[in-house]
Amino acid sequence: MKRKKIVVLTGAGISAESGLSTFRDAGGLWEGHNVMDVASPEGWRRNRKLVLEFYNQRRRQLANAEPNEAHKALVRLEEMYDVTIVTQNVDDLHERAGSNDIIHLHGELNKSQSTLNPELIYDLNGMDINEGDKCELGSQLRPFIVWFGELVPKMDDAVKAALEAKIFIVIGTSLVVYPAAGLMQFAEPDIKKYLIDPVEPELYFDYPNLTHIRDKATAGTVSLVNELMK
Repeated sequence: MKRKKIVVLTGAGISAESGLSTFRDAGGLWEGHNVMDVASPEGWRRNRKLVLEFYNQRRRQLANAEPNEAHKALVRLEEMYDVTIVTQNVDDLHERAGSNDIIHLHGELNKSQSTLNPELIYDLNGMDINEGDKCELGSQLRPFIVWFGELVPKMDDAVKAALEAKIFIVIGTSLVVYPAAGLMQFAEPDIKKYLIDPVEPELYFDYPNLTHIRDKATAGTVSLVNELMK
């Protein structure tokens, strides 16, 4: 028997409860840096050393973080459902919790990428990226992060998943960062949709069958998963 498809879109709110900071909570600052200085092609061209050190620090911070109860609850869903997680986060907490089908829209902190050929991607295994670290073609390595103004290569995969969803869940995202914010538009209008976030969202579309669970990611996700597993 084919299992029902659940698509889960996760944002910074789910990782925040594991101690990972979110720049949108600080007026566009991320760990004291203007986000465009550390998350844009222009910032990379201006100060490559700053950008590399910024993500090296984020990687060290991630190494000390652990999956929380929300990450773990989503793994439980796989016992009964076909679950695809589409995440805006660049951490590996979903993987470490045990989820099996994850689409990273904005890249992965624990990987590096060639500046000459974006198809060349390397596991960092916890190592830093330094100036002078090069890919096999001889070009500088950069963080494997989709910066502001860059295309989102995995968006087509995410849209395909959304089109197949029978239940759509959004956890810990403001739904204002596009294109990810528009992903729920691709879900069928009559399927059940859930938004887990303590804050009233700035929705640009009227989503039918949407239930807003006004709670933090951990409590709200555990509660919803318990309900769906009945």
